[in-house]
Amino acid sequence: MKAVARRPLLVELLVEELPPKALKRLGESFASGIAQGLRTRGLIDEAAAVTGYATPRRLAVHVADVADVGADVERDEKLMTTNVALGADGELSDAARRRLAKLGREALAMHWRATERGADDQGERLYVAHDGKADALFLKSVVPGSALGPALEAVLQETIAALPIPKVMTYQLADGWTSVKFVRPAHGLVALHGADVVPVEVLGLRAGRATRGHRFEAAQPVLELRDADSYNWQLNDEGAVIASFEARRDAIRRQLFAASARETLRPIDDDDLLDEVTALVEQPNVVLCRFEPEFLAVPPECLVLTMKANQKYFPLLDGEGRLTNRFLVVSNVRPADTHRVVEGNERVVRPRLADAKFFYDQDRRTPLAARVPRLDQVVYHGKLGSQGDRVRRLRAIVAAIAKRIGSDPVRCDRAAELCKADLLTEMVGEFPELQGIMGAYYALHDGEPADVASAIRDQYRYRRDDDARNDVNLTAETLAMADRAEALVGLWGVGGKPTGEKDPYALRRAALALIGAFTLVGSARPLDLSLHELLSVAAATFPEGVLAPDTIPQVEAFVYDRYAHQLAAQPAYDGQTVQAVIAQRPPLHDIVKRLDAVLDFRRLDEAQALAAANKRVGNILKKSPIGGASGRVDAALLREHGEIALHGALADVQPRAEARYASGDYAAALKELAALRAPVDAFFDSVMVNADDPALRANRLALLAGLHAAMNRVADLSKLAA
Repeated sequence: MKAVARRPLLVELLVEELPPKALKRLGESFASGIAQGLRTRGLIDEAAAVTGYATPRRLAVHVADVADVGADVERDEKLMTTNVALGADGELSDAARRRLAKLGREALAMHWRATERGADDQGERLYVAHDGKADALFLKSVVPGSALGPALEAVLQETIAALPIPKVMTYQLADGWTSVKFVRPAHGLVALHGADVVPVEVLGLRAGRATRGHRFEAAQPVLELRDADSYNWQLNDEGAVIASFEARRDAIRRQLFAASARETLRPIDDDDLLDEVTALVEQPNVVLCRFEPEFLAVPPECLVLTMKANQKYFPLLDGEGRLTNRFLVVSNVRPADTHRVVEGNERVVRPRLADAKFFYDQDRRTPLAARVPRLDQVVYHGKLGSQGDRVRRLRAIVAAIAKRIGSDPVRCDRAAELCKADLLTEMVGEFPELQGIMGAYYALHDGEPADVASAIRDQYRYRRDDDARNDVNLTAETLAMADRAEALVGLWGVGGKPTGEKDPYALRRAALALIGAFTLVGSARPLDLSLHELLSVAAATFPEGVLAPDTIPQVEAFVYDRYAHQLAAQPAYDGQTVQAVIAQRPPLHDIVKRLDAVLDFRRLDEAQALAAANKRVGNILKKSPIGGASGRVDAALLREHGEIALHGALADVQPRAEARYASGDYAAALKELAALRAPVDAFFDSVMVNADDPALRANRLALLAGLHAAMNRVADLSKLAA
């Protein structure tokens, strides 16, 4: 057995500044791709430790215990079935000999023995075995393990090709002729196996041991890495670079909280911003800055978005969660005197805040109501008209909803009329993320009622079910229902439905937001409005012929399906229980209550037997030529003891279960059904449903139809059958 040396491996790709929003994924993909490639080639074990590194200018990975040569691998290759490979005398056929010659294994044919049906030559052999269908001739060979150098080069090429690159760049190499494609121009490649350089080449670069540290803070411009294990500490100590993305992120977080604590403040919580800033610096240094207090007259959402989106700053909040005039900057340099860094960042942010204040002041000069007519000039969708058309549809939908849920129709109409007007403001034009938010501020400035302003603000909200149940703004929820229903029906009806991972109009999100609005309102008051009715109202507001046929049932099924996926993902519920409830298409706000009741029912000893019986009854009724006609049961035609007992038990249980159901006590309604287990079992043991007498058969089917209806009021119990 050949000796195999195992040493740590370090691979680094030095590049120009990588896109910050993609850096984390690029780093993870680079590390996992190289590790998986080495693992596939037998160069590392499954348990080998893998550490990824990612900074704005490098992707790297350290892998422990990498072999210099992979283990040999035995391979079994089916050549052909024996009726082709062997003659009548058991000797190899000409076809088999030609195949072996093509593979360079002619010598094996010389060693074939028909009596032994096998051949060996230098560790390779031919043998006959069954392939699952017939006997076949197989070749067992040994594939030598891959040497690290060629294997690593192939792995690097595969990994680079598979990186989740947002946009590929094409650039020329130093020869002026060769073009290379990568996320950013690459300038250096390191590949160290222990202290030895692995001779690999990729992206026109030859591997070495030289890398670069921080642009300004490194002790020397070029670092000569001693070995694979020294990478992290040499970059940190000599290169002034924290190579680990997670370590750098943790360092930034600690500095943010330390700096804000000194001011008795706290930084805004934003993981996406923290990830992006981590991808912008190699040696973070947090400094405190300020802006003029008069800018705080601008809505805080505007200031926060300006600082986060444009400057990547961390605004600071006081103990009450109010925005202050102080913010934190994550610098990439560590000067002894931070005065110039602070001064520069304060100077840069000032015109940004001044622009926000200007937009805010200018926008308030024109009331929202005066902007509404101009919405006819703003395109909503090529097939659905303008935003003005959409507002008119929303006004018609909220008028219908308000009557059903008890909201104020005048306030709802006003909210619908004004809800899109802020699209024409300067602030929303600059920051589309502030749609609705700015509309609420401007509505209050115009003297609109508070609930109307809140409705305008909340129309784009995704989560609604986390609000206080005892303080539901019906105006806001009415507009939210109308907005989501109009979007779902309209965009789905003109071909915008989601397909696979693509959801160009975010209809999955709209469906969940609509569910949230239903559940929120339904938790606060009786809700006399079904999803089907709402979608029908929305569809009626579009011109005839615009929407595709069957839009309403398709959207309805889509919304219930989204809710089923959302619920099944929660630990409290399982897919079987969710499907049992969703199958009945109950009111959206009622589904969770029914789920809890079904979970209680499933704990009963009788539950599984009743579910199985329910499934059997359903199958019988489906196959019945009269579909289990729901005609009344004629007691005079009940002949067998089993059907008489079931009829009596059903007459006793059904009124009690129905009363429980009507009061909303679904758990109690289902528990009442437990009394039916014995008579149901007895019925199927002793009664022939499909009797020869048509009258008896119809009567028994009617009895089963009544049983089926009584059992499935809360959920389709057949879905619970094992």
